[in-house]
Amino acid sequence: METIVMNLPVNAEGYLLDPNTWTREWAQEIAQGYGITLTDKHWAVIEWLRKKQSEGVALTIRKVGTSGITDIKEFYQLFPGGPLKVSSKIAGIPKPVSCI
Repeated sequence: METIVMNLPVNAEGYLLDPNTWTREWAQEIAQGYGITLTDKHWAVIEWLRKKQSEGVALTIRKVGTSGITDIKEFYQLFPGGPLKVSSKIAGIPKPVSCI
């Protein structure tokens, strides 16, 4: 079922339906909902995720950990509670296939 979050449609799991409608302001609001204040490191990860998703790369925690931006341990610290799911929602991209 589709719902609206900050005037943008999301699916039943809260993922933005159209990544092209994503804004940094929207990302900040979603992050706040997770108790996350976005830092430069968060933004670097988010931008990397959006770039890779637009290139058609299948995203995994391991790929983020080898991105050169962060390692896996820090990725978990940056986005607690399921780092790839949370960071993907904030980045406004679809839920990665590797997430259950």
